[in-house]
Amino acid sequence: MFLGREQELKFFEDKYNAPGGQLIVLYGRRRVGKTELLHKFCEDKPHVFYSCREVADAKQIKAFSERVLSSGIPAAKYVNVFADWEAAFRSIVELPSNGGKKLLIIDEFPYMCKGNPSIPSILQNLWDETLKNENVMLILCGSAMSFIEKELLSEKKPLYGRATGIYKMNEMPFYDAIKFFPNYSDEDKILAYSVLGGIPHYLRQFDPKLSLGENIIKNTLTKGCVLYSEVEFLLRQELRETAMYNTIIEAIALGNTQLNDIYTKTQLDKSKISVYLKNLMDLEIIEREFSVLSGDKEKASSSKGLYQISDNFFRFWFAFVFTNLSDLEAGDAEGVYKHFVLPQLNEFASPVFEHICKEFIRKLNREDRLPFRAAKVGRFWGGKKGGAVEIDVMAVDKGENNILLGECKFRKEKVGQGDYEKLVAKYKPVSPAKVMYSLFSKSGFTKGLIDEAGKDEALVLYTIGDIIKE
Repeated sequence: MFLGREQELKFFEDKYNAPGGQLIVLYGRRRVGKTELLHKFCEDKPHVFYSCREVADAKQIKAFSERVLSSGIPAAKYVNVFADWEAAFRSIVELPSNGGKKLLIIDEFPYMCKGNPSIPSILQNLWDETLKNENVMLILCGSAMSFIEKELLSEKKPLYGRATGIYKMNEMPFYDAIKFFPNYSDEDKILAYSVLGGIPHYLRQFDPKLSLGENIIKNTLTKGCVLYSEVEFLLRQELRETAMYNTIIEAIALGNTQLNDIYTKTQLDKSKISVYLKNLMDLEIIEREFSVLSGDKEKASSSKGLYQISDNFFRFWFAFVFTNLSDLEAGDAEGVYKHFVLPQLNEFASPVFEHICKEFIRKLNREDRLPFRAAKVGRFWGGKKGGAVEIDVMAVDKGENNILLGECKFRKEKVGQGDYEKLVAKYKPVSPAKVMYSLFSKSGFTKGLIDEAGKDEALVLYTIGDIIKE
């Protein structure tokens, strides 16, 4: 069953219905659901869908020819294999359409280019000469993100400026991801997302009929299940020196988020660490986070910012699988879950809950449901007399005249007035500004704090039920 991705489908439908030729580039990391999205988009349209393989050029053009010719184009009466790639791509104008666009989708397009590096130039000439003026839609899809960005879309490359649409597909947002678990409690939906993140391939590994604990044991901790070896498989497929990357990711997972801390923990060469980190960011496994009020100068500094594991499942795997491999290899999945995962699961989910709360605030902002229009939403940290200050959620308008501060508590205890008072004390704006407060809680709020919110318009309380129902 196909879930979510309404925004992506709308993008492709709009392009399909737009006048003139359409050349679309879709790319994103592996497992993010690109191929499934394209199948969903074209399921009710005449089309040719070709998936490239890592084969020699002659074999590639033969397989491509068979796929295109099987659609019933007139050329099928005269040829079995196109003479060259120009003839093969030119055939798109003959594809059946039933009044819509003549639709050709080439999945994993970088494999085709690897076998024949002249293909982008051939496509460029053909597009400029003919296809851009035809009622066609050509979609080029790929998972090799650096190849797409550097070899197809960058300046001085043949297809630069030809694409009529470029869509980088990211993992599913929280509200799409939890659709995979319609019968889970609100808390378990957040916990499941904390474990799996928004990668559709990962989300499908959990059986919605099983409890969260059963799914974690059976589908992440048990040797032989898909997710057990997923992280190692992906790293080996995308990167060399996987031992180095494992060392760096583990260091970040253990809380070493500054560049110098990562260096101290791993003892790897600093210049090499920067390259490794960049490669992991390109794969969207980690991200470099800045305080919401950081300026461009700070963001340009190579030593500033905090490195975080942005892929929830990678974070889970390094926290609980990588560190317990000996027991898991021996088949003790239930023991690892009982003694290591379950006692730490709420704490593990806390940073993800903060991310969900920020996503919730951004959603309210898009719908004009905040008291002001936020220009920035993120996390704040900075120095203060008496120690560093961290605020889970901060939203500010363009002039920093309106500020929203939020604290997120994913714990068993209710949030009370003391938590509110600590949040108020954490931040005093430098210039006069209207400050509002939001508290987010897994376990609800004390009666005293609820009464306080009833009297104070600057304070809004959100339970996880409030967040989920959105």
